[in-house]
Amino acid sequence: MQSHLLTRSSRPVAIWILIGIFMLVVQVLLGGVTRLTGSGLSITEWKPIMGALPPMNEHDWNLAFEKYKQIAQYKFVNAYFTLSDFKSIFFWEWFHRLWARLIGVVFLIPFITFIIQRRIRKEMIRPLIVLFLLGGLQGLVGWIMVMSGLEDSELLYVSHYKLAIHFILAMGLVCYAFWFALEMLVPREQITRHTGLRKFATWIMVLLVIQLVYGAFMAGLKIANAAPTWPDINGRWLPTDIHQWGSREMKGLSFLTDHPLVIHFIHRGLAYIIAVLIFIWWWKARKVEGTAFFRNTRYQPLLLVLLQVLLGILTVLNANTHERLLYMGVSHQFTAMMLLLGMFWVMYIVRKERAI
Repeated sequence: MQSHLLTRSSRPVAIWILIGIFMLVVQVLLGGVTRLTGSGLSITEWKPIMGALPPMNEHDWNLAFEKYKQIAQYKFVNAYFTLSDFKSIFFWEWFHRLWARLIGVVFLIPFITFIIQRRIRKEMIRPLIVLFLLGGLQGLVGWIMVMSGLEDSELLYVSHYKLAIHFILAMGLVCYAFWFALEMLVPREQITRHTGLRKFATWIMVLLVIQLVYGAFMAGLKIANAAPTWPDINGRWLPTDIHQWGSREMKGLSFLTDHPLVIHFIHRGLAYIIAVLIFIWWWKARKVEGTAFFRNTRYQPLLLVLLQVLLGILTVLNANTHERLLYMGVSHQFTAMMLLLGMFWVMYIVRKERAI
């Protein structure tokens, strides 16, 4: 991206991008609700235009329900569903897709308006094209993910690997848009130069991305209730018999990404490590004078990571109560996104020192 986008005329463009970020965050949260309610496979077709409307009469509802009855999730998990039960899960997937369509509208209409007003300058075109392509890719990956659950006669939910890819791509889109908005909103004189803090923050970001992947594994495999205890994991500090889960044998290193208790252990362990590292980063940062933006916001990642750890603990402890798990799980996911954006803010306002 260019480093000289900040002008008075570009401020509406930045606000537009921030609105888009808000909508993307809501979209990810809706995706979390969809996963936790088991709604993701309730709509078996992809109709970009006509699919914006839900079934409008009883005949259409029964037709949609009959299509859902053909997939493995209904046959092996939800065979007891009535039409009313189906409508309850249909709503979340439909709303998730509708919100994605609204994001497209919110992107397109102001984009055309800003072109007419000549607010879209030459150096903005490339980042906006990248945003558009990332958004399209996200939609494509989402549909491929859903299709995998519809076509596989034994898959009860979509693959947790594909869910993780879908989630990380969404986070990449949010972060790219956030960086673009900051380019237009943050004055260059507010950048703090400190190579050590910048490198430290970069390593924290790497661990945080890995942690987000494991969070997606937790949601994708629906395994919060596999170990609803804390601080131990079902009475143990380390998982045992990690090459076996139930009747399934883990081959090679697959236990690192497939075994529920191992995923619990890694996800919890990374949370503690990241919290400690962010505390150390904050401790070092408080000794750096920096700019006003830096001084006024350097504590935010620490507060967010502590809240995130607390919400993670409460999510696990409430994993056996569906309504509480839904509420706590979505809150946990939201705070994770805020922590990611908080660290991206750090990455933006703290840069390496210039070579002399």
